[in-house]
Amino acid sequence: MALRSLGVVNRLFWRKRGAFTLKLLWFALSVFLFCEFLIYYIVIIRCHWPHLKGRSPRAGGQKMDFVLKAMFLADPHLLGEINGHWLDKLRREWQMERAFQTALWLLQPEIVFILGDVFDEGKWSSLQAWSNDVRRFQKMFRHPAQTELIVIVGNHDIGFHYEMTAFKLERFSKVFNFSSEKLITRKGINFVLVNSVALEGDGCMICKNAEAKLIELSHKLNCSLQEQNQNRKRCHDADRLPPSAPILLQHYPLYRRSDAKCTGEDSAPLEEKNDLFRERYDVVSQEASQKLLWWFHPRLILSGHTHSACEVLHNGKVPEISVPSFSWRNRNNPSFIMGSITSSDFSLYKCFLPCENTVITIYCTAGVVLVVSTLAHFLPFASPLHFVQHLITKYKAL
Repeated sequence: MALRSLGVVNRLFWRKRGAFTLKLLWFALSVFLFCEFLIYYIVIIRCHWPHLKGRSPRAGGQKMDFVLKAMFLADPHLLGEINGHWLDKLRREWQMERAFQTALWLLQPEIVFILGDVFDEGKWSSLQAWSNDVRRFQKMFRHPAQTELIVIVGNHDIGFHYEMTAFKLERFSKVFNFSSEKLITRKGINFVLVNSVALEGDGCMICKNAEAKLIELSHKLNCSLQEQNQNRKRCHDADRLPPSAPILLQHYPLYRRSDAKCTGEDSAPLEEKNDLFRERYDVVSQEASQKLLWWFHPRLILSGHTHSACEVLHNGKVPEISVPSFSWRNRNNPSFIMGSITSSDFSLYKCFLPCENTVITIYCTAGVVLVVSTLAHFLPFASPLHFVQHLITKYKAL
């Protein structure tokens, strides 16, 4: 009889312990699913496409301008085999993949631009390492057929000017169908894709070719914007483009002294804001910046490279938006830009991703809860005997 009672107590003890362990596992799984999946939906679902203040009919007609929903992100910096620790790769690349896939599913942009530095080690990676990095990129940034993805070259993709070679540029161009100084037109909107690494101005072959292409594109755009010149000799051979001022997309920002005037929660840290930028390294040179502004008279410029946000007004009228890094490795609060754009107007909205320290805090808090709950539950009942004593105590209390 005593043995039978002891067996019943033992079964009750292990059943109670098993039920509690199951609850702990469900709690841990719920926290994991929230931090690795649900939090991206909760944060990004609050973002929305910006509204244009006024949409006027096209000149000479009654049709409205078509709105293009464009998404801009910068500096993913997929880690390579030399400087990239496997755990760092796993954590940061999972974050970017979930953020990008969630944004595509919720927001459904028509076109996505990545403003350079797709890879961290493209400037020196071997053929095999490059192939591996490209494969991981294609998995992370996969997209449906109705969404177009356009990638612009950055210094970490092909190296700074002194590291850049025709081979590295061609390797990048083959994968991403990128040609330096390229113009694409979508819904009557002209985008000029600039290889800002080639704007060195030292007469190197890649730089000379880049400048020649920019001048050619400038000629085509200016002829299209000035319809009265279409019959003149200098425009007779120019391709007809939509008469819309272009949007410049590049990796390096145009010249500015520093980030001292940049504001916002995702601008550069206070201790870095007054650091002077180096021309042709942190920003495009003053000379090249003025050339781009003069050649294209853009209505908007978007750039990356600094990993921090900034808004600058060039010549008192041309806005430039520096897009922060998309990766937790470069900042705690990554973001991307959403743009509603027509041939004559645009409106931008910044969409923040989950902060890394928020996710870490949730995990740490959950860990403390698990430890405290486990200790509180199991320590008093280290054995069936303690469990029996607990039951007797509760019975006497009744």
